[in-house]
Amino acid sequence: MKKHILPLTYKPKIRGIKNGTIKQTIRLGSKFKVGDCVMFHGWGGKPYRSKWSFRIPYTVITEILDCCIYNWGIVIIGKGDYKWSELDWLAEMDGIEPPTGEELKRVLFELNDIVQDDYHGTHAQIIRWS
Repeated sequence: MKKHILPLTYKPKIRGIKNGTIKQTIRLGSKFKVGDCVMFHGWGGKPYRSKWSFRIPYTVITEILDCCIYNWGIVIIGKGDYKWSELDWLAEMDGIEPPTGEELKRVLFELNDIVQDDYHGTHAQIIRWS
């Protein structure tokens, strides 16, 4: 079991994670595993150059969905291929406002270094906790 400390910078999601209504985040890479613990925090000012404004105690990761993010949509390994227009449910679970697949795409591409490519996906994980 590993412990992970993750920053939150997308403001609409912060409220939901703090009050427990959002129990999912999407992160690039593949370092998370079921049974790992995750703690979230916010920044008081500029990210990585300021003190934490809040932190949420560690919680155990209960589900990991490996996926690849493409310009056209997301492939959730073992579940299927989804165009952005079909991902409103995932956007809602992730605290995206408004909860649409197109807004999820905008947020993911804006906050991460995702190559906008139809053929070479960026590996990510949908991380869930209870």
